[in-house]
Amino acid sequence: MRLNELSDNPGATKPRTRVGRGVGSGKGKTAARGVKGQKSRSGVAIKGFEGGQMPIHMRLPKRGFNKPNRKKWTELSIANLERAIQRGKLDLKKPVDAEALVKAGVIRRANDGVRLIGGGELSKAVNLVVAGATPGATKIVEKAKGSVEVTDAKPARAKKDADAAPKAKKAAPAKAAPAKKAAAPKADAAPKAEKKEPAKKAEAKSGDYDKHIPYFENIKEKYDAKADEAVVMTITKYLGASLNDRDAKYVACGDETERNTVRDAFLKKKLGLKDDNEVLDAKVMAVCDEMKAAKQRMKDRVTFYYLLAKNEGKLGDL
Repeated sequence: MRLNELSDNPGATKPRTRVGRGVGSGKGKTAARGVKGQKSRSGVAIKGFEGGQMPIHMRLPKRGFNKPNRKKWTELSIANLERAIQRGKLDLKKPVDAEALVKAGVIRRANDGVRLIGGGELSKAVNLVVAGATPGATKIVEKAKGSVEVTDAKPARAKKDADAAPKAKKAAPAKAAPAKKAAAPKADAAPKAEKKEPAKKAEAKSGDYDKHIPYFENIKEKYDAKADEAVVMTITKYLGASLNDRDAKYVACGDETERNTVRDAFLKKKLGLKDDNEVLDAKVMAVCDEMKAAKQRMKDRVTFYYLLAKNEGKLGDL
């Protein structure tokens, strides 16, 4: 046998189909590509195209990439911790853990642990036992001569101490109601009125208290380190629901109509200034320049009114 006599087995190789060799070949003319259209051209690969509508792989919801056993943390800010300390809700003689925070009403639930975040200052030393803390928040606690202990243990489920008290108060009047109503019906009406009033006041305070906090922190940081929180709260209550509207929430210094509104509604009507319009306009522009120097592009109305009252020495009149 010679090399020129070697060959593959029958059927091992197949000749390449030669297209475009005339209509008689069966693959002539359009070379088996059909007639016209995008797919009759070379270099085209249409995958998932459905004639212009949204393809099925984009219509279906996406699944995956969600860790099934991920942990849910409860965030505790330095500002909320300071308010709890000021109100005397926490026993600072003992370590403050997630259970103590829930019972004091500082947080609603601990979930898988509490993480300390945020900035600011603490007035008293507190020893915290939490699941995590940012470096900045840890320094603030240590600066107040406190400590932060990080633990991996899952906190025990706890309930707020105040949750059990209303149930006991509601059960007591139900038993004693028949005897008291027959003896002195007028005396029973007074305690009911006294119970309702503190509840309404507490709801109003809790709703109004949180609304002014961002403005107070901004004023204290950029404009007045000795700012009075009560004054900022008063201005926030004065503006009321207008702070929910984006256009009314900010003061547009470039709008003359807006400046006139500030002059007439606040300087004249609220603060009682009786200067000429030119003098009052200059005072409004002075606050605009002051907030511009502080690099505050969006001039919120609460801070604007606070600075106007401060420049006039009228913070005590609000």
